[in-house]
Amino acid sequence: MATITGQVSALLNENEVLTEEQFEQLLRCVRGSSIERERFETELRQASKDKKSALSGNPVTAMKVAQGFFALGKYDEALVWLEKAGTSAGQNYLKAQCLRESGDYEKAIKEFEQAESRGRDSFEIAMKQVDCLRRAGRLEEAQEKLQRLTRVGDIRAEYHYQQGRLHEAKGLHEEAIKELERAVSLDSNHTEALFYLAFACDLYGDEQQAMKYYHQCIKSGRPMVSALLNLAVLYEDVGEYEQAVSCVNQVLEAYPNHPRARMYYKDIISSKTMLYDEEQERRVDQRNKVLEIPISDFELSVRSRNCLKKMNIRTLEDLLKITEVDLLAYKNFGETSLKEIRSILEQKGLRLGQLLEDHKNLAGRESPSSEEIDEDDNEWLSRPVLELELSVRSRKCLQRLNISTVGELVQRTEPELLGCKNFGMTSLNEIKLRLKERGLLLHSIEE
Repeated sequence: MATITGQVSALLNENEVLTEEQFEQLLRCVRGSSIERERFETELRQASKDKKSALSGNPVTAMKVAQGFFALGKYDEALVWLEKAGTSAGQNYLKAQCLRESGDYEKAIKEFEQAESRGRDSFEIAMKQVDCLRRAGRLEEAQEKLQRLTRVGDIRAEYHYQQGRLHEAKGLHEEAIKELERAVSLDSNHTEALFYLAFACDLYGDEQQAMKYYHQCIKSGRPMVSALLNLAVLYEDVGEYEQAVSCVNQVLEAYPNHPRARMYYKDIISSKTMLYDEEQERRVDQRNKVLEIPISDFELSVRSRNCLKKMNIRTLEDLLKITEVDLLAYKNFGETSLKEIRSILEQKGLRLGQLLEDHKNLAGRESPSSEEIDEDDNEWLSRPVLELELSVRSRKCLQRLNISTVGELVQRTEPELLGCKNFGMTSLNEIKLRLKERGLLLHSIEE
């Protein structure tokens, strides 16, 4: 079967179910291009509509329609057709996969059991069930199931892949990388193992290895948009802009309207044409060092020190974010203290409220203050930023800024994030979107 699209009617008229190889080819064809996907969906819907009554009474063709909808990611529709596909190991197996992708892990595990009882390979089924347990957060059960299969699984790539993903879910990153490396050594074309190994290497600083594994992943056969985009970010980080553009273009050729790829393309072109001003960079570094000077380094009266401490003003930068009016409004803070503050700032060529003016047009004015964040948000504020499911570039930039929790992130302003190397509007927009989904916003500097 050289191609699927354009031959849907013929495919449905065949009297035999798709082989594993044919089904894999269907997945590659449909998921490899948005254009092919749209064509296939149009033809599949038309063919199933025209022959609906005939298909309903034919388990073989109903099964193939279900496979088609599964390839399209239409799992609910696939499940409807699977009810008409009779009873078989293949039907249970595909139904289990639909349920797993829909997030119904308990039912998926039971359907996998049914597939095994009808002859599906027991080791393969066990690995699928481990995957479901991990996704459901039942890590101990998944680990116990894997341990029972150590003897037969030690020489199989899928076993080590599942073990690696389980270590990853537990936060055991070094152990995860070792297991994923073992999986790849046993099967150099294991797409998922290659991708997550590349992802782990990238996240923990081994960019060369990450690039190597992303390349292997892309060549393994199944299209991986995320692998191409992550590789593009790595190429951009090392200044290989042409290679980065090439990766993004491969995605855009298959998915012309892919939003993430389009944004990355703009970012890469912007980075490629950006002039690096060494003197400006030096001045910014010097200014940042000045702003980080603690208030305790200056000789202030006890009253002034106590007032600033109670207002949580620790550095010169904090003073640049507050106005004279705000200081005088604070209890026990008078003109004498204000003159002291003015004096130490003037020594450094600074003044109260300066950052408010500098960022007037950059900072948003809708983010809530810490007092406005309700108790329901506190749980998210204590969580690690990894749980926001950000792209590799965004996570790496946050690591450079030593931001490890969501609470630390929402205390940063847009200009602060944009000041980090390789942190562009794509990353900023992504972070703002992830925070907005959780009812949070970046910090803003009010006038």
